[in-house]
Amino acid sequence: MLDASLGYYINPLLNVLLGMLFLGERLRKLQWLAVGLASVGVLWQIVGYGAVPWIALALASSFAVYGLLRKKLAVDAIKGLFIESLLLLPLALWYWWSYAASPAANLFENSVGLNLYLMAAGLVTTVPLLCFIAAARRLKLSTMGFFQYIGPTMMFIFGVWLYQEPFALERLFTFGLIWLALFCYSIDAWRANRRRKV
Repeated sequence: MLDASLGYYINPLLNVLLGMLFLGERLRKLQWLAVGLASVGVLWQIVGYGAVPWIALALASSFAVYGLLRKKLAVDAIKGLFIESLLLLPLALWYWWSYAASPAANLFENSVGLNLYLMAAGLVTTVPLLCFIAAARRLKLSTMGFFQYIGPTMMFIFGVWLYQEPFALERLFTFGLIWLALFCYSIDAWRANRRRKV
């Protein structure tokens, strides 16, 4: 769980970096400050973790590259997702065929409620992915990167207040820096938007 959450916090920083390297996106001073603050927060979390978090880095880099490719390819969200699904279909069919004999894979042995949950899981997965793909085409990759801190922050809120997970002081430092970075980035975006309107 820690690796996954750390990966979600590293991913937006990689989006900003890839946006600068491959899309020619330039950051203003306040955006640089935001990137610096968030980087220090994530680095603090990595140091506190005590080892190189390979799972977190793999998760963050794979999703960042996916966002970059979706931004560069001139395919709309639904067609692109359809093509991706077709490419993954042989692997999914192989997996299904390999495990079809197990009771867990046999949908006829499941309760109706469980099968409805499984179908709903497909919808709950697909709709946000379509929204992400549509946003990737319209927003700067660096801006999209900072919006991606919303998910891990919501997980933080649920984890601490709803599920009563322990919250160490080192995590407060990390979250504090990331939230300050989001504030700086948001202020800069608001100022830039006001300048465009004038």
